[in-house]
Amino acid sequence: MHSDSPPPTDGLTAAAEIVGRGGVVALSGAGLSTESGIPDYRGPGGAYSRNHTPITYQLFRDNPRGRHRYWARSYIGWPLMRDKQPNAGHLSIAALEESGLVAGVITQNVDSLHHKAGSSTVIDLHGRLDTVMCMACGLRGSRDALHARIASVNAGWEGSATRINPDGDVEIADSAVESFVMVDCTSCGGPLKPDVVYFGESVPPTRVTDSYAMVDSASSLLVLGSSLHVYSGRRFVTHAHKLGIPIIIVNQGETKADELADVRLDASLGSTLTQLSEICAARVS
Repeated sequence: MHSDSPPPTDGLTAAAEIVGRGGVVALSGAGLSTESGIPDYRGPGGAYSRNHTPITYQLFRDNPRGRHRYWARSYIGWPLMRDKQPNAGHLSIAALEESGLVAGVITQNVDSLHHKAGSSTVIDLHGRLDTVMCMACGLRGSRDALHARIASVNAGWEGSATRINPDGDVEIADSAVESFVMVDCTSCGGPLKPDVVYFGESVPPTRVTDSYAMVDSASSLLVLGSSLHVYSGRRFVTHAHKLGIPIIIVNQGETKADELADVRLDASLGSTLTQLSEICAARVS
C-alpha cells in the first residue's frame, strides 16, 4: 500500500538521529523526481503501469528505425524534461549537504535535478539526458545544441506529446515519426545517443568504482525513491549492509531491500525530507 500520509514521528526521529551524525550518502531513484512531474517506472501511475517499455541499448544500437523513432519522440520530450525543476526533496538533500551532513549523492536518475537543486557531490550513475554522445567516435556535446540543430532541419514538423516518461521519451503519432529528420555527429557522421545508460547497457566501471568508494566512506546510506528492483542501485545497499553501515529507506511502497533497512519510512519524499532537514537543522543550531 502506498502512503501519502506523513511518516511516523518515531521513524523520523530515528532517521534524524542517524543523519545528524553526518557522513550521509544518499542513493536516489525515480521516486524522488515524481513531485517534479517526472513519473517513475514502478510507482502508482508509473511508466510500467501504462505499458511503456523503455528502449534498450541493443535496439538503439542495432536498429536504425528504432533509433529514429526514439529521437523523434525525445525531440518533443526534451524541452519538457529540461524545464522540470527540483522539488522539496532535492532541495532538502542539497541543504543537508550544505550543512555538512550529506557527503554525497549517487543518483540513478538522468534528469539532473540534484544539480539544479545545488548538490555539488553527485555521481550520475546512469548518465545525464542533458549531454549527447556519438556512438562511433565518442564525442560529447550539449543536448540543447543538438536540439537547436534538429529544430533547424525540422522547420514545420509537427509532433505533440501526451505524456512524458522517465527517460525523456514521449508518446507521439506514427505519422510524425515518419516525417521527422534526425541529424548525426558533426565530427564523424556517426549516430548520436543521449549520454545515459539504457536498459541492457553496462554502467561505466569508473562510476561503479567511485560509487562503491563513496559508500565505503559513508556513516549511513539514505535511500530515496527507489524500489531497488534493479541491481545497478541495489548493490550499493547490499554493500552498505555488509559493512554494517546504517541504512534508511524512504520510498512509497515496498523495496527489494526493506529487510536491510535500520529505518524504513513509507511516505511522500518531499514532505519527509523537508521535515528531516528541518529537524537536523534545529539540532545543529
